[in-house]
Amino acid sequence: MKVDLHTHSTISDGRLTPAELLREAESRGIELFSITDHDSVDAYSKIGQLEHAGVRLIHGIEFSTAWQGIGIHIVGLNVDIDCQVLGNGIALQRKARMERAQRISGKLDKLGMENTWKRVQEIAGQSVIGRPHFAQCLVESGKVKNENEAFKRYLGPGKTGDIKCLWMSMEQTIHCITDSGGIAVLAHPSSYRLTNTRLARLLDDFASCGGVAMEVISGQQTREVTEKLARLCQLKDLYASSGSDFHRPGQAWSELGGQASLPVACKPVWELWP
Repeated sequence: MKVDLHTHSTISDGRLTPAELLREAESRGIELFSITDHDSVDAYSKIGQLEHAGVRLIHGIEFSTAWQGIGIHIVGLNVDIDCQVLGNGIALQRKARMERAQRISGKLDKLGMENTWKRVQEIAGQSVIGRPHFAQCLVESGKVKNENEAFKRYLGPGKTGDIKCLWMSMEQTIHCITDSGGIAVLAHPSSYRLTNTRLARLLDDFASCGGVAMEVISGQQTREVTEKLARLCQLKDLYASSGSDFHRPGQAWSELGGQASLPVACKPVWELWP
């Protein structure tokens, strides 16, 4: 079965509208699909009753949180998008995200940019403001040549725009997901650049808070990474998920539905759904 359980639309920092994203998933033969925008489930109201033959749509969301001072992401799958607990969590995260965005704007203005806050709001529109919107703003200003350079020079770890945010704790985030009927999945675990020992500890803490799955496959990755994550997944008795982390067309490393299949020894997270 072709799946993609981690994607982003224009509701957060993706480039395709929810309807365009769903149509693209359909055209690529994806059978199990989720839109996991940052701190938002608004994509699903935008889709409404749009027909999507052959695609089973799983309601999802992606939250930011932290573990031992390291920013991590947790995907919630099969959540009840009308649940008040989820709504309260989203409101808390959006408040934190807005405060962070305003602080990033102030930092960039001190570097010689002008009206950063106004422009980044224009770029984001109705979307949840994220660092990619600031990256686009930096490109427009001529400070950098492309968005990758924006992260390397201004927005990445340890840089001017790396503002620590008062996200919900990992435990709060997982409870928000599980209390809304969903399944908490540790997103792209290899991206945190942790040693094997620390990643194992993260997974232990994640599971102790109620997390039940991890992304064994996240976009294009080497066989060695997949094999390592699959072993950890089995060792920690977690279910395995798979997603492209798609944001926009043309990024080969996160092609929609283009990721490899899960190793056969893994327990697919979709086995938990009826």
